Amino acid sequence: MAALGWLTPRRRSATARSVLAGEASAEAARKTSQELEELESLAARTAADEEPKEPEFPVVGDDKAAAFFDLDNTVMQGAAIFHFGRGLYKRKFFERQELFRFAWQQAWFRLAGVEDPEHMQDARDSALSIVKGHRVAELMSIGEEIYDEYMAERIWPGTRALAQAHLDAGQKVWLVTAAPVEIATVIARRLGLTGALGTVAESIGGIYTGRLVGEPLHGPAKAEAVRALAAAEGLDLGRCAAYSDSHNDIPMLSLVGHPYAINPDAKLRKHARERDWRLRDYRTGRKAAKVGIPAAAGVGALAGGAAAAIALHRRRH
Repeated sequence: MAALGWLTPRRRSATARSVLAGEASAEAARKTSQELEELESLAARTAADEEPKEPEFPVVGDDKAAAFFDLDNTVMQGAAIFHFGRGLYKRKFFERQELFRFAWQQAWFRLAGVEDPEHMQDARDSALSIVKGHRVAELMSIGEEIYDEYMAERIWPGTRALAQAHLDAGQKVWLVTAAPVEIATVIARRLGLTGALGTVAESIGGIYTGRLVGEPLHGPAKAEAVRALAAAEGLDLGRCAAYSDSHNDIPMLSLVGHPYAINPDAKLRKHARERDWRLRDYRTGRKAAKVGIPAAAGVGALAGGAAAAIALHRRRH
């Protein structure tokens, strides 16, 4: 019994010490865990502070900013004026040989990947002669039909989403194109955009005269149009964005604080990379080869002829 009396206090004492040790260990574990969590959180905050953050864009509620989108091959596959020409031919505005000219010019535009000045001038002259004597209201109404027939399915979804992001941010979005302003306005309205800057054909009493007001809205003229509109709207160009596929629009892209190269040609891609501009390309190899070629009789042969002519042109130069 004496032995048992000697052992009992020791066992009780050991139990008490075990409890104390266990509680101390648990408390230390909790403190260590909390300290580790705090250290990890601090490290994460420090890393986040050190990483360069891309600012939110477009900025919601920034009413001093707007977006300017080129049309041909930026918002829409192919050239608006050629699709418009197809629609006018269908409505007997001109003869079959004129359609072949439109098809040839479109094939060149798509295969060469450049806007040939002579072809563009020829297309404009043809369009002006075709609409001469017609009412502006008539062409606007026809433009609505042509949009549904030839243009609606050629809108790039990716570019459309970019435009919508600006609209959702409460900003105005404008098309800027060498296409006739009436056609550009139809397209802008159908896409839910603010409006359009385009080439202005002279009209008197609501009837086209067959002449332009000034010159086509192309190259530097686009930049001037954007500059003038920004001044009238009270915009800060440094907070605005511009989108285009063509090196011809470098003056417009250089005017804003947020330039984007969309489906860029080779010259624009090189220029954009040198200046760290953002690039987006929504084409696939298959689509890039096919989009915008008019589905008219003889176009396949015209495309082949255009390819041969382009190759010959490049060999000579």
